[in-house]
Amino acid sequence: MDGNSCIWFSAPASSWNEALPLGNGRLGAMVYGGSPKGGILQEQIQLNEDSLWSGGYLDRNNPDCYENLGEIRRLLHEGEIEKAQQLAVYAMTGTPHSQRCYQTLGDLYLNQTGVSGEITGYRRVLELDNACVKVSFSAGDVTYVREIFISQPDQILVMRLRCDRPGALAFSVKMGRDRFFDTVWKEVGCRIGYQGQTGGADGIRFCCMAEGSCDGSLRCVGEYLVVENATEAMIRLSAATSFREQDPLAACRRTLDRSRGKNYGELFEEHLREYRSYDQKNRLTLSGSGQGELLPTGERLQRFGKTGEDNGLFALYHRFGRYLLIASSRPGSLPANLQGIWCDQIKPSWDSKYTININTEMNYWPAESCGLSQCHLPLFEHMRRMYPHGQQTAWKMYHAGGWVAHHNTDLWGDTAPQDTYVPATYWVMGAAWLCTHIWEHYLYTLDGDFLAEYYDLMRESCRFFLDVLVQDDKGRLVITPTCSPENTYLLPQNGHPAHLCEGCAMDSQILHELFNDTICAAALLQKDEAFSQQLSRALQRLPKIQIDDDGRIMEWLEPYREREPGHRHISHLFGLYPGHQIDAKRTPELAEAARKTLEYRLSHGGGHTGWSRAWIINFWAQLADAQKVQENLELLLTRSTLPNLFDNHPPFQIDGNFGGTAGITRAILQSSYDPLSGQGEILLLPALPPKWNEGSLLGAGLRGGVTGDIYWKNGFLEKVTLTACADYRGVLRWKGQGGQQSREIALRAGESAKFVF
Repeated sequence: MDGNSCIWFSAPASSWNEALPLGNGRLGAMVYGGSPKGGILQEQIQLNEDSLWSGGYLDRNNPDCYENLGEIRRLLHEGEIEKAQQLAVYAMTGTPHSQRCYQTLGDLYLNQTGVSGEITGYRRVLELDNACVKVSFSAGDVTYVREIFISQPDQILVMRLRCDRPGALAFSVKMGRDRFFDTVWKEVGCRIGYQGQTGGADGIRFCCMAEGSCDGSLRCVGEYLVVENATEAMIRLSAATSFREQDPLAACRRTLDRSRGKNYGELFEEHLREYRSYDQKNRLTLSGSGQGELLPTGERLQRFGKTGEDNGLFALYHRFGRYLLIASSRPGSLPANLQGIWCDQIKPSWDSKYTININTEMNYWPAESCGLSQCHLPLFEHMRRMYPHGQQTAWKMYHAGGWVAHHNTDLWGDTAPQDTYVPATYWVMGAAWLCTHIWEHYLYTLDGDFLAEYYDLMRESCRFFLDVLVQDDKGRLVITPTCSPENTYLLPQNGHPAHLCEGCAMDSQILHELFNDTICAAALLQKDEAFSQQLSRALQRLPKIQIDDDGRIMEWLEPYREREPGHRHISHLFGLYPGHQIDAKRTPELAEAARKTLEYRLSHGGGHTGWSRAWIINFWAQLADAQKVQENLELLLTRSTLPNLFDNHPPFQIDGNFGGTAGITRAILQSSYDPLSGQGEILLLPALPPKWNEGSLLGAGLRGGVTGDIYWKNGFLEKVTLTACADYRGVLRWKGQGGQQSREIALRAGESAKFVF
């Protein structure tokens, strides 16, 4: 067992935060390897299906928004902020105020019987090479093994149980969803199942079904599958909802019927072949684990917290992040939500939705650079689902064209304001930020068909803002009302906390990216020339990034004092990352101001949530500060990582895993590319942590349709192999022993070139 390619424990999970995740994009599971109450012999597997949400679509657009919008703007302009906020709560809040929430599918419980003797040698392992969890132990002179994986080709969860004494395997299986399901039944053919419906009359109908097979005795008794006198047995589980299937029960039966003729080996090999087509594209290796890989993962984390020495743990964390994206966002599935696909509650924290004022976007930061472009596709498919609702929201609430989304969306692509949380609810930039991902995907893949398919989402997002931008007293075009997610400033006249404002730094920075991206996309597609000119004129009137008297980037367009200097959101640095407006070489003054902004936030306790710390890592990588990247990666692992390596907001949110994975890659490789000129730039080891003395990163994605394998030794670049999917011209830049160096390169489509340094 290679401790740098697996997550493992020497005891069953004591809580959900120690369970091990499996997924195929649509189905998810958390394997306990026992149960907190029943111990090793009582296995618990918590289940998820990505489309099981609390109800159907609702048109929540507030019909009173537009007629009050002018008054809200007037109040803001005249400094009556508190009155404007109160009116916004009345007139802009969604009706009802909440979207739908993601929910658990339920649990499978397995009770192993007939086991005698002292239990020894327990292991519970998530094998990242195989996307499979194995639980093994001995009792007396008998060894028992459970193997669980979720097959994407067969769309089922598969569990094999075996022992090394003939006939010594006996267990029962039942399933359920606490009290939140309607019926449970058994069927001829040794199947059990349960079904129900979430919410009220518009709820989602669901079904979960399991079928058993074994070489001993198998029968259904009540709601149990019962196996006796077996040496090997297999459980196959399917699930479906009415989101995709008109009849979820019939769909579950069909899925199990299709896989019935396959033995375990055949199911596993098909699963493995498909999974490895993603997993083997990219790999990070770091020397110097200090034998940390010999420890169970939870103990390894604790040891790292004391010693700070275990480079292999960072490589494991990086690989686990890639694994989580593969497992929670596969072509044909829904995109990864706040918890990826893993949720054990009926009413989870923040509804486990898609929060699009950073969290959903952060989920996809590693997709392109870590060789997982296909895993990015569910996000774009969901944006297409959002689009018609966003058009309705734009017109009904703002009398504007195009489409818009606020700071959350759900299964149905709801775009109306969520909650009555003034620091976030009335922010209109969600769809705009998402649209920048369309351009990023194109820059990495150079897929012109993709760009043509999704260009209209970019264009129509721009159209909304052209309709709603308002000229301020300085002649700038701003969004009003807006807020800087999810921060609070203090009113100059009375010190009261306030949130809404006329324009903020993040809005302008996002629009700068969106307008530029759309202009470039239109030029490549040779369309919308007049519209592009309109965007160019508006772009010149957007507020520029400002620096305050203390030398920091201003978060608001006015020099407000913030209530919480260590706030988790650092929205005004969007232009540093994931945006491209702040750069140490092109804009050194802004880069220095960004550095001071980060230092100020961190000195006041910033980075106290997992995802915020991950964002900070990417900031420092963009600023090429290797020491700060190392320090903040260490803090991410020691302060914001759970025993199973899940990110801890707290509670668990998956965005920190994905942001951390992206930050590790960004410390090793960065790239830029202008498709109009065909010129690119690749930065090699721009922010390599000092402790990562030797290592390699294979299969990294680079803008311009290039993949790279990079090796380094003694902290310096050793060799690089680049492969281009299209003709590529660019510059390599790296720090050698003699200082900064560069080299021009040119590759033909399909060509690989090796460079030795």
